[in-house]
Amino acid sequence: MENNMKISKSYRLFQVFNGMILMALCFVTIYPIIYVIAASFSDGAALVSHTGFLFKPVGKANVDAFKAVLNNPNIFIGYRNTLMVLTLGTTFMVMMTSLGAYVLSRRNVKWKNIIMMLIVFTMFFEGGLVPFFLQVQALHLTDTLFSLVLPFSVNAYNLIIMRTSFAAIPYSLEESAKVDGARHWTILFKIILPLSKPVIAVMVLYYGVAIWNGWFWASVFLTDRNLYPLQLVLREILIANDTSSMTANQDVIDTVNIAETIKYATIVVSTVPILLVYPFLQRYFVKGVMIGAVKG
Repeated sequence: MENNMKISKSYRLFQVFNGMILMALCFVTIYPIIYVIAASFSDGAALVSHTGFLFKPVGKANVDAFKAVLNNPNIFIGYRNTLMVLTLGTTFMVMMTSLGAYVLSRRNVKWKNIIMMLIVFTMFFEGGLVPFFLQVQALHLTDTLFSLVLPFSVNAYNLIIMRTSFAAIPYSLEESAKVDGARHWTILFKIILPLSKPVIAVMVLYYGVAIWNGWFWASVFLTDRNLYPLQLVLREILIANDTSSMTANQDVIDTVNIAETIKYATIVVSTVPILLVYPFLQRYFVKGVMIGAVKG
């Protein structure tokens, strides 16, 4: 029946225009990834002199840049620290957010609206960098990996999403559990959380990506290089242009050439893990975001 419907000329033009816009957006999104991967396998001298678009390695393709990156001990130290913070931090943050969301989603909590207003207030106003640093310092958290986890245990935006998701679960389930003698811990871990897998997956992704990409607070709280997360090491290589630890045995010209490919290889090495994890969370992602989309 749909095939028999007459499609107007304006609708056809809209489809063509819409398709062109989507193709342009796809190109703008995918091309930087193609460029970085192609550049990382390129010959250093050819890459330095190359101009214009890049869809495949220029010069003789090689993996010299990846060898230099993987032989850099700072990369593995950064990976180790990031994975520790990622594993422990994400688990702790999701747990704390779940506990807060559970309490705020219950019907009989006193001053619930006032507490929510105070939480929302923190989304618009904060104490500032210096008071925050002094507070973390007073808690003796500076120069420890805990400084990247404990002060960021609960994100107000994520808390609101999770609270909305918990509140959408029928109250009759909680009442039935209470009749059977269940208490809050049982209700949370055996009823609420099993029914909230999509939004938990979204929280894991939100917190995980934030930790994986985080470098600013590490640069503020950490002075010990053995505690640097991967992104802070990556920042030194890309922003500060410090590739000396990976080009120590090269002459001046080779150092300049390979340093350029090392930057792109470092981006690939640091990005691949999060790209590998994302597809496994994708099926939960859209559903979880939609559940918490209506906030209140």
